[in-house]
Amino acid sequence: MSLPGADRREVQGPSPVSGGGNGVAVASDLNRLAIVASNQSTSQRLRLNPNKDHKPDSYEDLQLDFSPSIFSSLERYLPPTMLALPRDDKVKFMKDILLKYLPHGERNRVQKHREYRQKIISNYQPLHREIYTMHPQTFFVPSFLKAINDNSEESFRSIMSEPSPGVFTFEMIQPRFCELLLSEVENFEKWVNEAKFRIMRPNTMNKYGAVLDDFGLETMLDKLMEGYIRPISKVFFQEVGGSTLDSHHGFVVEYGKDRDVDLGFHVDDSEVTLNVCLGKQFSGGELFFRGTRCDKHVNTGSQSEEIFDYSHVPGRAVLHRGRHRHGARATTSGHRINLLLWCRSSVFREMKKYQKDFSSWCGECFREKKERQRLSIAATKSELLRKEGESTT
Repeated sequence: MSLPGADRREVQGPSPVSGGGNGVAVASDLNRLAIVASNQSTSQRLRLNPNKDHKPDSYEDLQLDFSPSIFSSLERYLPPTMLALPRDDKVKFMKDILLKYLPHGERNRVQKHREYRQKIISNYQPLHREIYTMHPQTFFVPSFLKAINDNSEESFRSIMSEPSPGVFTFEMIQPRFCELLLSEVENFEKWVNEAKFRIMRPNTMNKYGAVLDDFGLETMLDKLMEGYIRPISKVFFQEVGGSTLDSHHGFVVEYGKDRDVDLGFHVDDSEVTLNVCLGKQFSGGELFFRGTRCDKHVNTGSQSEEIFDYSHVPGRAVLHRGRHRHGARATTSGHRINLLLWCRSSVFREMKKYQKDFSSWCGECFREKKERQRLSIAATKSELLRKEGESTT
């Protein structure tokens, strides 16, 4: 499922930081929904812990306001008396709960965007239909596919480097797929200009590029997130909802002459961000990272170990937390196009509302926690020494 409304929130840092990064929490995140839903009658209350032995229904064939995977995940938390009910009854119950987290105004906006998207899909003729369906063997390099099939931390690390904490890079996309996607984007932009159709840009900072979900690639990108990014995120980004990613915003950005030149310091509106360079020939455009921060600490300074610059290579992916502050330096020549997939977890975002300690992923929260521990130990030692001194006098 893809969602509109993708903003980057600026952060006051080395240069201003922008981004739209809402954070959220852990594999047990759905437990919070069970607590929040406790205003239901006792027999209609969600379980606090999932029924791991229950096999949920598939909701892929239904037109829903939320991702089908959310319903499948939430079904494990239904009260035992509801598990055997018809699927429609379970959908109604879960939908009533989920709608509490999407305000009426937001639902109207989502509906208008859905109509906008449908108008495009009804009129635009794809150039390369083969990329609209997931074809792993032709999309991905063999090493990436093997790691995904083995599905273990060891297999993932075998193809990755982690040049800076929380920033993973690896070979991912085959050159031919890069070419086809670039060609499709160019064809779409040409159609937009000829049809004089209004195009929505990817976010509030990029003035060029296109939302891939808007012209038919939503289903393929859902498969990309669910089958390939979520397994990796479950291992490396568990503390920010990596195992419960359930929606995405997929788009391309364009840099160079007559395009965006650079991108200010920001955080993303995602829990996990995939960034893949598609090409073409260019120089400059390095990503610079400056540490992961929660909302409270988003404008704090960076530590030396958090400072890292990365140079893009076509076909190579960068995977990082959405709250990892970053920006893009100027593309000084040529034309650079990147595929971005902002992966989000609705349950993590709900959980985050009830949390105060983000030290498992926020660098500044972690430092503050360590400092409190240091002061506590120092105070304890001082007290012990004082008592020891009193006992000897």
